[in-house]
Amino acid sequence: MPRSLRIAVVVGLVLMLGGASLFAYRWHLRPTTLTVAVGSLDGEANKLISAIAGKLAESKATVRLRLVQTTGPLESAATFASGKVDLAVVRGDVGDLSQAQAVIVLAHAAVLIVAPPGASISDVTELKRTTLGVIGFDTNQKLIKVLSDEYDLARAGVTFKPLLPSDARRALETKEVRAILLVIPLTEKYLSLLRGVLPHTSRTGPVMIAIESAGAIAEKERAYESFDVPKGTLRGSPPIPPDDLTTLRTSFYLVAQKKLGNDLIGDLTQAIMTARHDLLAELPGLAQIVTPDTDADAYIPVHPGAAAFYEGTRESVLDRWGNAIFLAPMIAGGLASVLAAAWKFLRPVETKSRQEALDMLYALGPRIRAAEHVPELEEIEREIDQVLRTQRSQPVGDDKSERAVTAVNVAAHRLESLIHDRRAHLASRQEGQVGS
Repeated sequence: MPRSLRIAVVVGLVLMLGGASLFAYRWHLRPTTLTVAVGSLDGEANKLISAIAGKLAESKATVRLRLVQTTGPLESAATFASGKVDLAVVRGDVGDLSQAQAVIVLAHAAVLIVAPPGASISDVTELKRTTLGVIGFDTNQKLIKVLSDEYDLARAGVTFKPLLPSDARRALETKEVRAILLVIPLTEKYLSLLRGVLPHTSRTGPVMIAIESAGAIAEKERAYESFDVPKGTLRGSPPIPPDDLTTLRTSFYLVAQKKLGNDLIGDLTQAIMTARHDLLAELPGLAQIVTPDTDADAYIPVHPGAAAFYEGTRESVLDRWGNAIFLAPMIAGGLASVLAAAWKFLRPVETKSRQEALDMLYALGPRIRAAEHVPELEEIEREIDQVLRTQRSQPVGDDKSERAVTAVNVAAHRLESLIHDRRAHLASRQEGQVGS
C-alpha cells in the first residue's frame, strides 16, 4: 500500500475515533430535561417552579425542567399517575400517588374553616343543618369525605357547595353559606387574601372553627397531620384566633417517578436547593421549601437520590468514577499499542541494503543445489528478480555503491548459471528414469 494511502487511512481512523469520543463526551454531559406537571388555583406553584426551571437553565445545570401546565393538583396527580410526566407538584391528599417519591416539600397547607363575624360556632361538631362553601371543591373531595366520616356530617344535615375565591365574601354576607372551607399555606400572601375576602366589623372579625378530632383523623389518614394554627394568625383585635387552634395540615410535594435514577434525582435536588437559595430574595414563597420526611415509613417516601443528598451520603467523584480511574492505565496501554502499530504501519518500507541483498543471494546457492523439482528453481528465480528490482530503485552515489551493484549482479549471474545447470541435471535424471 502506498505511504500516502496509509497516512490517509490512519488519519481517517484518528478522525473517526476523535469524533466518536467527542460525541460520547457531549452525550454524557448533555443536560437531562424532565417534564413536571404543575398547576394551582392562583398560579403560585406555576410561578415558583417556572422560576426554578429558569434558574437551572441559566446556571447550565445538568438537569432541566420543562413545565406541563395543569388546572391544579388533581389534574397534576392524574397526569403523573398515567406516566406522562417525570415529576409533578401534588398535594398529599389528592390523586393516586402510589408511584410517587418525594423530592422536596414545596409548602405545608393548613385546613381552615372560617365563619363570618358573630358566628357562634367553635368546632365542626356544631355545624348542623348548614351549607359549607368549599374553595377548590374538586381538589378537596377527600378532605370533605374525611370530615364527613369523622363527624357524620351527612346525618347532621351539612351540605357542601363549590365556591370560587371571588364569590366567598358575597356568599357569606348573603348567608348562602354558613362558613367556608379552604386549604392554604399560612404565609402572609395567602393570609392577606383571606382577610380581604372575609367580612368583618369594627368590633369583631371572622371566626375560625377548630377540627378537634384532627389527631384521630391523622392516625387513620396519613395524608394529614394534626396542626395548631398559632394564636393571632389572622391578626385582629382581639387576635384571631384567640388561642392556638387545632386543625389539619397537608403538604404540597414535588414528586418524582420511582423509576428515575438516583444520580439524576440527586443532581435535581441539589440544583433546586441551590436555585432556592439564589432566588429567595425575589421570591419569598420559596422559603416554604423544606426537606421531606426521610423516615422509611413516611407517607410519601423520599426518593433515594434526594435522600442521599439530604443525608450527605451521595457518592463522591472518586466513588463514582473509581472503576474508570482503575481502568485508565489499561486503556492507556491499549492506546499506546494502537499508536505503535499505526506508527509501524506508516513507516516507509525499508529497502534492504546492497550488502544484505548480496547475503540473500549467496544464501540461495545451497537451495539451488538441493532443489529436486523445477518449481523450486522457478520460485528461487522469482526471489532473485525481486532482489534485483529492489536494488535497481536505490541510488548509486559513489564508487563503493557501484562496486556493490557489480557484486550483486555478479552474484545473480552466478545463481542463474547454477539454476541452468541444476535444471539440466534434473532433466537428464528424469530422462534416465524414463529409459530404464
